[in-house]
Amino acid sequence: MPHASPWWTPDVHADRRPFLLGRNRIQSALRRFFEARDFIEVDTATLQVSPGNEAHLHAFPTEALNHDGSSHPLYLHTSPEFACKKLLAAGEERIACFAHVYRNRERGPLHHPEFTMLEWYRTGESYEALMRDCAEILALAADTTGTKQFAFQGQSCDPFATPERLSVAEAFERFAGIDLLASIAANGETDRNQLAAAMTAAGLRVASDDTWADLFSRVLVEKVEPHLGFGRATILDEYPVTEAALARPTARDRRVAERFELYACGVELANAFGELTDATEQRRRFEMEMTEKARVYGETYPLDEDFLAALAIMPEASGIALGFDRLVMLATGASRIDQVLWAPVAETQP
Repeated sequence: MPHASPWWTPDVHADRRPFLLGRNRIQSALRRFFEARDFIEVDTATLQVSPGNEAHLHAFPTEALNHDGSSHPLYLHTSPEFACKKLLAAGEERIACFAHVYRNRERGPLHHPEFTMLEWYRTGESYEALMRDCAEILALAADTTGTKQFAFQGQSCDPFATPERLSVAEAFERFAGIDLLASIAANGETDRNQLAAAMTAAGLRVASDDTWADLFSRVLVEKVEPHLGFGRATILDEYPVTEAALARPTARDRRVAERFELYACGVELANAFGELTDATEQRRRFEMEMTEKARVYGETYPLDEDFLAALAIMPEASGIALGFDRLVMLATGASRIDQVLWAPVAETQP
């Protein structure tokens, strides 16, 4: 069977071009949006000593060669987050960044090994301010492309409607009949057996070697996410602290963190935090994440000691990472992420 024509053939490019022009218009509109709100656009380095320390993110490693023949490892970043937070420590107060980021083991209709992340940070402001930003940005993207409804895989979402705000615990109860917080102690420690019993009672699959995090992820993916962002966007809020490595606990309940994700048409668009600024606690969480990464994948990434040092002087802040290409897909009606990338990464044929 012949392979599909590459993206650079004139007929394929002609089909993709309306999506790409829509992408440019949305990016220009977003730059104006942030400039009008006194954000500084920053540009961070792609090469970093650590690509990030979340267990299930996979990086592209490389090597820096020195004049004397020595070398040291570097990575293509999975997010500009560490660099952006260093800039907050340096004294910047409102920053925004369009960054090409790189994630290995990811390719599909919504995934690409290289894509664009839009991140922005507000010092001295709560993460509720980011929720308001998200609502405005959904409407702005739709206005820019002249669309009235976002759509993806047969589902629709009104980008002008006020997003629903739903806690993770509420979502587990509503869509799976599970009391999630019953499996989390006051200090944030999790009870694997309690959650496993609740899942078994709800008729969900449980394996003997599943950790609490494995079980949490299964319920989230199989029972919760399929219901999010239909009709209007959903803000899924207050993740368990063990599932929010870079977020601070909420003042109301130390079992959950100031973390939310934004969904539209079932598509995860953004991940936001009330930022953790306790460097000692951040180191502990990163070490736990790398222990889990070693258990599951047999590899770890180094910690960015500069980042941890900067975190100690970083002011209170909120920050968010939004998948820019996915937003463009929804606003332009594209069905695959490669349709909204000017020059997609070639897929190696077996």
